[in-house]
Amino acid sequence: MREKVLVKAKKLYEPDRDLLLARFDYIRKCAEAEALTRKLALTERGADKSELLAIDAELERRFAELDGQVAFVLKANEPTVLAEGSFERLAEIAASSYVDARGQSQPYLTPAEVAALRLPRGSLTSEERLEIESHVVHTYNFLENIPWGRRLGKIPLIAGSHHEKLDGTGYPRGLRAEEIRLETRMMTLADIFDALTASDRPYKKAVPLEKALAILGDEVRTGKCDAELFRVFVEAKVWQRVLA
Repeated sequence: MREKVLVKAKKLYEPDRDLLLARFDYIRKCAEAEALTRKLALTERGADKSELLAIDAELERRFAELDGQVAFVLKANEPTVLAEGSFERLAEIAASSYVDARGQSQPYLTPAEVAALRLPRGSLTSEERLEIESHVVHTYNFLENIPWGRRLGKIPLIAGSHHEKLDGTGYPRGLRAEEIRLETRMMTLADIFDALTASDRPYKKAVPLEKALAILGDEVRTGKCDAELFRVFVEAKVWQRVLA
């Protein structure tokens, strides 16, 4: 999978976010230039000070509106659950337009930016999530080419199924509980715990032990992971062998 997808922390990639912010800086400068042009024309006509101050006040309101839009976009860019009404606000901002340096009308937000920012939670689009999930298929295909012998012959299947869930909501094959081997269930718990607590992941911070166990507990309560294996994992404090 592409590294930029693996380490994607926000809904927009950093270069795309920077381009969006530069666009709003340009829109802001355009508004300022338009206000100055109007003030110059009024001054040449001998307008009184109140008319010039009115343009200044209008420009400040315009700046405040743009600042609010940028703040909202940056908030929407976080991989958290979007607040109610966010979709409508994004559509409203995207419907606004400005004139670029070539005299062409352009939207404040591109369709691709809106699609990414509209993600209800997380940072990955459906296409990016499929790319991430494809790693288990590659795992199976890679391991299948190794001559494990009869005793270890199930290793490709065990490793290639570690993202399956007991309720059938896992991937890549949507296996149910009766189809998932004990070894795979053990690997699933270990993989989730490692993903949460590992301190060597450049794209995320490690989660504290208590929170990691709580998340695993939620997976068990919702019928996704093996309750008995989780009980053994907690009672034996298996993590002490890893985190010590």
